[in-house]
Order: sequence, then structure tokens, then C-alpha cells
Amino acid sequence: MYDFVTTPLGWFHLFTALFAMVAGGFVLGTPKGTKRHKKVGYAYVFAMILVCGSAFGIYRLTRKFGIFHVTAIVGFATLAGGMIPMLMRNLDRKYKAVHVWFMYYSVLGLYAAFASELSVRIPEKPFFTMVGIATGTIFGLGTLFILRKEKVWTRHFVQE
Repeated sequence: MYDFVTTPLGWFHLFTALFAMVAGGFVLGTPKGTKRHKKVGYAYVFAMILVCGSAFGIYRLTRKFGIFHVTAIVGFATLAGGMIPMLMRNLDRKYKAVHVWFMYYSVLGLYAAFASELSVRIPEKPFFTMVGIATGTIFGLGTLFILRKEKVWTRHFVQE
């Protein structure tokens, strides 16, 4: 089995990812648009920038640019997709919905990366199969949740 964390950068990456997981879960599970939502949301964004950025310096598992580096790029993209609408002034409801969708998928991507990272450390299991199972499970369950919650968001945005 691999050593779980062996470098200062690895520890930094782990702790910022754990912080982002807690902050992201909090933001997803609490009322939207409050001062607390915004503060914790910005903490999540900052942590995710650090997580995705530090991922580019970690090569111990694959020894080359690999799937986790690609997911860091996707992580930056979903984060930007979620934040750009909120940084624009005079948002209409459509852009708020874009924010919610992208931010939910940003957090799901973080959870999927965590599950994938843990699953590839199971001895003698195929790397890409384990990554696929972990990622598919997280995104499948997360998408079902998002589709259920979409009606609530739509009602909330229409009432504003």
C-alpha cells in the first residue's frame, strides 16, 4: 500500500482539501444568499484554489501528469463557472441558477477526487477502474440530489 502522505506539499493539499470539503458541504446544506453562506463560500473558493493549485505539484502516485491533474483543471473550471456569475452585477435568476449548478458540481468534484484518491490506494485493484467507480458513484448520487433540489431553487429564484 502507498504511504498516505509523504511531503509537506501533500499535507498542505490534504488539509486544504479537507477544509474545502467541510466548507463546501456547509454551503450546499445551508440557506443560500445569507452573509454566512457568502463568507463560508468565499473560504471554500479560496481553499479550492489552493487545493487545485497544489495538485499540480504532486506526482508521487502516477509519476507523471495524470488523471488527478486533469481533474484539478476541471476543478478550476467549475469553480470559475460558479463564481463568474456571482461576481457580475445585476444578476438575473438564470445566472444565479448557473452559479448553483456549477458550485454543486465543484463540491461533487472535490468529493469524487477524495473518494478516487482513497480507492486507488486499495492494494492490487485496477487504478482506472477504481477511479471510475468512485467518481461515477459520487457524481451519480450527487446529480440525483441536484435534480431533486432544482425545483426548490427554481421556486426560490422566481420569488425573488
